[in-house]
Amino acid sequence: MSGTNEDGNANVGRRELLKGAALIAGGALTLGGCGASPKAVGEDVGATSSGATPDDATSASTGTSGLGRRKLGALEVSAIGIGVQNVSRTFQTTIPSRPEMLRILRTAYERGVTFFDTAEVYGPHECERILGEAMASFRDDIVVATKFGFNVDLETGTPRPGLISKPEHIKRAVEGSLNRLRTDRVDLLYQHRVDPTVPIEDVAEVVADLQREGKVLHWGLSEMGVETLRRAHTALPVSAVQNEYSMVWRGSEQAVLPACRELGIGFVPFSPLGYGFLTGAIDATTTFAPGDFRAGTSRMSPENLPHNLALVEVARTWSARKQVTPGQIALAWLLAKAPWIVPIPGTTQMHHLLENIGSTTVSFTSAELTELDQQISAIVVRGERMPPLVQSWSDVDAPPKQ
Repeated sequence: MSGTNEDGNANVGRRELLKGAALIAGGALTLGGCGASPKAVGEDVGATSSGATPDDATSASTGTSGLGRRKLGALEVSAIGIGVQNVSRTFQTTIPSRPEMLRILRTAYERGVTFFDTAEVYGPHECERILGEAMASFRDDIVVATKFGFNVDLETGTPRPGLISKPEHIKRAVEGSLNRLRTDRVDLLYQHRVDPTVPIEDVAEVVADLQREGKVLHWGLSEMGVETLRRAHTALPVSAVQNEYSMVWRGSEQAVLPACRELGIGFVPFSPLGYGFLTGAIDATTTFAPGDFRAGTSRMSPENLPHNLALVEVARTWSARKQVTPGQIALAWLLAKAPWIVPIPGTTQMHHLLENIGSTTVSFTSAELTELDQQISAIVVRGERMPPLVQSWSDVDAPPKQ
């Protein structure tokens, strides 16, 4: 049963039940078993065995699909999710076939994916609408994440300069997301970027109000400073952090991942394939279409790209060794880092979806993982990961509450 009836009205009975659930500290949205058992050092470390490193090796049970289950804080999801970002417009600025995007999202669910991630700014607004239509028949079986924080017009979706997390704006943004997603609650609500004018405690207070109303079950932050993360978690327990993390960008390893480990917060890597870079689809001769933001990232500039392709060669070598694709190696490497890491690769092509899901079957022994880490660490990536303006919105701490 979906969260709205045939007339589009909120399912009041369900919402009332969720109000109570949201008030239980540490309450989980259960989507399957998550028992754990020790794994001996030297055994395979991979997604179907929770993707743990030797330091925290555990074994998660798998569902009928074969996809394991992982925890983001208290929230349980499939071992790999799907990013619902480019389904309304690709990096190359083309408009994908809407029926095909719906088919891909429904196939993801049929293949065991239970974690769907989007945002109001994707489209803007349109990606939430597409996901809402796609998931109508299985809404109660999945975890839906969306985000607020970029300054887009709440009615039209027209982008505006800057960031906004004023309390009343957050409430209206969430109402808009609920309407477009055709649901009565957001399972995981992120602040997409930190608003440098609003104390994070004020943001947490608004989210807590939304939890009491049953409109939000869990919350998270993206690209915040570590001090802001700690303050946010103190104000209202954070379930997940979403930052860029991949073989080509490992900045989160310095402070964010240790903080998540310490605080029991899950980690969701966006761009786990480096915007397509780690799949091998980009080479030294690649040029980008007008409007493709990757052209503005200096790590893919003509002077840096040939050097950075050494990472792709590492992935290719391991793909031959494991008889999989380079992209599957890149995703399996992330899954092997910790059992509380859940990548969300996005795609507009069915064969890429199936390939991404297949990464959960790739495993490494602890010795192999050490070897792969050493090879990746030996390559110093040149260039910035994002265009300058977007980069300036990352790793930001909110002002202290006065």
